[in-house]
Amino acid sequence: MPKILHFADAHIDIANYGRHDPQSGLPLRVIDFLKSLDAIVDAAIEERVDLVLFAGDAYKDRNPAPTFQREWGRRIMRLSKAGIPTLLLVGNHDLSPALGRAHALDAFETLDVPHVLVLERPIFLKPDQLEGLPLQVLAIPWVSRSGLMAHLGLSGVGLTEIYVQIEERLRELLNSWLEETDPDLPVILAAHASVQGAKYGAERSVMLGSDLVLSGSLVKDPRLDYVALGHIHRPQDLNPGGHPPVIYPGSIERVDFGEAGDEKYFVIAQVKRGHTEVQWRRLANIRPMVDCYYRFDSPEDVNKKIIAALPPPEQIEGAILRLILEYPRDWEALIDESWLHEYTAGCFELHLIKRPQMETRIRLPEDKTIGSLSPMELLELYWKASHNEPDDAQALKKLAESIISQV
Repeated sequence: MPKILHFADAHIDIANYGRHDPQSGLPLRVIDFLKSLDAIVDAAIEERVDLVLFAGDAYKDRNPAPTFQREWGRRIMRLSKAGIPTLLLVGNHDLSPALGRAHALDAFETLDVPHVLVLERPIFLKPDQLEGLPLQVLAIPWVSRSGLMAHLGLSGVGLTEIYVQIEERLRELLNSWLEETDPDLPVILAAHASVQGAKYGAERSVMLGSDLVLSGSLVKDPRLDYVALGHIHRPQDLNPGGHPPVIYPGSIERVDFGEAGDEKYFVIAQVKRGHTEVQWRRLANIRPMVDCYYRFDSPEDVNKKIIAALPPPEQIEGAILRLILEYPRDWEALIDESWLHEYTAGCFELHLIKRPQMETRIRLPEDKTIGSLSPMELLELYWKASHNEPDDAQALKKLAESIISQV
């Protein structure tokens, strides 16, 4: 019964700002991610797993700085030297949008690192490609829409139709592979993708939009024995109590405040034909994130009320704290930021977001009427008048575009 270790979404350099460690020179937040990666590698070696499966997104983007490539490489080389077969799936953050350009994990393939196999295109791996392990792996790395459109000769069709055709081609490919599998050996599907019904960190369901979304029936095929997913940062089993387990282990550290309440994990699975045992391993020492919001209801004792709205100092020690303040613009001068920074001195970082409010009418361009503007143009005017944060407005825009495209 092969024992595999499954993790995903390392993003080791996604928070490469802020204070640096004086000894290593690395950003302290990067060290947080590397500590989790070290714990995963340690577990793989100490528990003598048969296979490590990384389901994509090693870095923030496909152009990681050499320093971060070195740190990732050191950890993967420990697995290589321990003789543990390791599969590295290419994720969307690892992949260049330009055809023919190297991806972020390309060096391991170019240098032919022992026991490390980089999966950059769909592939069916049999035991002889897995160093003799009694295992079969169907691998689907990140599917580039533009690349597949060119490969399939798709043009002049809507976004929904493109994704429908892509999923149909993937379904045909997986079915053909499953027909070729050895019925006596367990089968793993590894994919970096969104799956219908999965949840993001802020309880937002995956819906059709800018990602290819695989159907639940595709990944819950009973001919599979384990489904190792990456791409979504919230840990979850999309087939609880059923076979196969369909697992997103989640990111290895908290990436943003949408993950503030999430614990972080990797997974060790004993994979057997028709039955797989899954162990969720919680990663310790994850940096806490604390999210606070306060809306002024009067101009009296503003600073005392802000402090009262915060957790006590011992609860925010070493945490990344976000404090959102909402108030009438005329009360701006009442906020004593120096006092606030003194109170939160024990925090790792303080993100202070001030949202001064003022009555605003939505003004249309002089030569426009409501009827002459598109829904997206009207929404953008509304978001601007509502003083939305740029990141929030951009996320709302993407969501609105996906909904409107469906209609």
